[in-house]
Amino acid sequence: MPHLVERRGAVVNISSIGARTPHADPVPYTTAKAALTAFGKALAEEFGPLGVRVNTVSPGAVRTDMWESPVGYGAEPARSTGVGHEWLLAQLPSATGMVTGRLVRPEEVAALVAYLASPLAGSTTGADHLIGGGAVKTA
Repeated sequence: MPHLVERRGAVVNISSIGARTPHADPVPYTTAKAALTAFGKALAEEFGPLGVRVNTVSPGAVRTDMWESPVGYGAEPARSTGVGHEWLLAQLPSATGMVTGRLVRPEEVAALVAYLASPLAGSTTGADHLIGGGAVKTA
């Protein structure tokens, strides 16, 4: 942090909507993400007066190998429920309440991170930015 304070920098943590919508699987993941989100808010309070902005980005299901790979996280629910992997991916947005009807694209997450790290977000700090297609209905 000394280097960030010196340069009045920005920290962007990557959490998950799982921090706000914890569920049984996987408990360590959602617990760790909830802690990271809270940690970001605490850092924003502590280091904000020194010129360091801290924000968190919390994606929902992002169209990456984690979901698409036949050996990834998304393949397990398909196997355990006896449905096709592609069918599961197609149903996932509506099943999780994503009103956009599709998984989040990685470049959408990257654009949000780039914005928050830039001077354009100079007055944005201590916030948790959801990017989950509207899956989380309450703040």
